[in-house]
Amino acid sequence: MTTAKEIMHPGAECVTGGQTLAEAARIMRDRGVGALPICGEEQKLLGILTDRDIVLKCVAEGRDPATVRCVELAVGRPMVIEEDEEADLVLQVMEERRVRRLPVINHPDHQLVGMISEADIARHLSQERLAEFVTTITAR
Repeated sequence: MTTAKEIMHPGAECVTGGQTLAEAARIMRDRGVGALPICGEEQKLLGILTDRDIVLKCVAEGRDPATVRCVELAVGRPMVIEEDEEADLVLQVMEERRVRRLPVINHPDHQLVGMISEADIARHLSQERLAEFVTTITAR
């Protein structure tokens, strides 16, 4: 059985809650990613920040990304999966929640150890199952 740990890309870079959205945007640009985990002490996950969040919740509202802190957008509890969970559960969670990225945590420390993105999923699914997955998470 394939596990979340085998699918994920390890070593997800976090931003801290105190960093600005402008700093986070530069990290996203430099890393070629569209989302970053927001972490507190000891890699504890506080939330997920996406490029879309920056645009819609900051720029579109006339706020300054150079002054808005990442923690201000860390709303709610992020959906996560443990590294030893099976791939079927990863797909189920992503489809049910319609999320494109899923943080992976270890047990029992609940520290962030990686991220699973659509691209990671694509490498492990048949073309038919991938089409079904993409259709499900993009449905509005």
